[in-house]
Amino acid sequence: MTSLLKRLAWIPCCAVLASSLFAADWPQWRGPNRDGKALEKGLKLDWSKGEPKHLWTIAGVGGGYASLAVVNQRIYTTGNLEAGQGVTCLDAKTGDLIWSTPVTENAPKHGYEGSRCTPTIDGDSLYVVTSDGQIACLNSADGEVVWRRNFKEFGGKMMSVWGFSESPLVDGDLVLCTPGGQEAMIVALKKSSGEEVWRSAVPELGEAGKDGAGYSSIVISNGAGVKQYVTLVGRGVVSVRASDGKFLWGYNPVANGTANIPTPLPLGDFIFASSGYGTGAALLELKADGNGGVKAVEKYFLDAKTFQNHHGGMIVDGEFIYAGHQHNKGFPICLHWPSGEVKWTDDPRERKWDGSAAVTYVNGQLLFRYENGVLALVAATPEGFKSTGAFTPVYQEGKSWSHPVVVGDKLYLREQNKLMCYQL
Repeated sequence: MTSLLKRLAWIPCCAVLASSLFAADWPQWRGPNRDGKALEKGLKLDWSKGEPKHLWTIAGVGGGYASLAVVNQRIYTTGNLEAGQGVTCLDAKTGDLIWSTPVTENAPKHGYEGSRCTPTIDGDSLYVVTSDGQIACLNSADGEVVWRRNFKEFGGKMMSVWGFSESPLVDGDLVLCTPGGQEAMIVALKKSSGEEVWRSAVPELGEAGKDGAGYSSIVISNGAGVKQYVTLVGRGVVSVRASDGKFLWGYNPVANGTANIPTPLPLGDFIFASSGYGTGAALLELKADGNGGVKAVEKYFLDAKTFQNHHGGMIVDGEFIYAGHQHNKGFPICLHWPSGEVKWTDDPRERKWDGSAAVTYVNGQLLFRYENGVLALVAATPEGFKSTGAFTPVYQEGKSWSHPVVVGDKLYLREQNKLMCYQL
């Protein structure tokens, strides 16, 4: 354990997509570094005496569960529009529509219809994956489609019936996506043209889970000194070498046969991964395996009663991971990840915080957005559970699964066809 802690000093994260981004921009899934953390340092939130000020609510972003990207005072999201599933761009100050572009000819049909993908903004370009399995590049200024590829070209397959849910990763000149095909689990394309650079086949990993892509998104790890792309697919966590797509390692026990969802956490020479449906979580240590290879060694596995994240994501802050624990319950939990020790957990049901929770970190506090719409503030501290208030937004419909986004002093909440903005 001592050697593990020594390596905590270096925790890599994904590079910010463009050097021109404002400090507060939120250009992709889970924010600037794909870790669910807003960059705002001055916000001190307290809702114990009242909820934040509601500024506006607008309709027209389309049906779906996608979160938002916010860059240069523009909001980008995906949704089922009248002409098909597509992308909408709005003014971040007023919510006024700037442009809207369908990417599919019709709204895709699957369970829980609607979009899932948070757009990835890279300068003048925007990248999305539709829930029927297409990746497209649009001009971020006016929404014009630049190129488009169909996952059918790569033998695309989902592990189950709720539609492709990935938010593509831009890394240098490449855009990465997960079609889930037998010979093309992960694919690297030239971001300028969509031309294929490499495709990565993944071998049999084990009996747990199902073949195909999961509901997760790719992150970058430099574990064991090798740059690699890591994601959670139908059969578990997989890693491929960034330089050429060569399969490096896979881990099957964290997979379930229904839906593998949470984005894995890169932690220096370690990866932490979890899934719901009664599965659990694992910490994997990455070690060099000769000739540029890497192997993953299980350090511990936590059963579902100890730690499982259904969906809504996990936040790492130093030596601690915060998340919603238990399948479809969202119990706030704090885990000391080097040891696997649970520092605390809390049952929120008496406060009417109900269902799985999407979690965003802001300046030492956690925004838990529950499935029933409630937004709760929880302190990111291992010293014990502490909440400084909660409120129910002005509009709630169905299942509130879209992740909260904080940019500057504004909180943005997507709820199907509507978008709300609050002053923090």
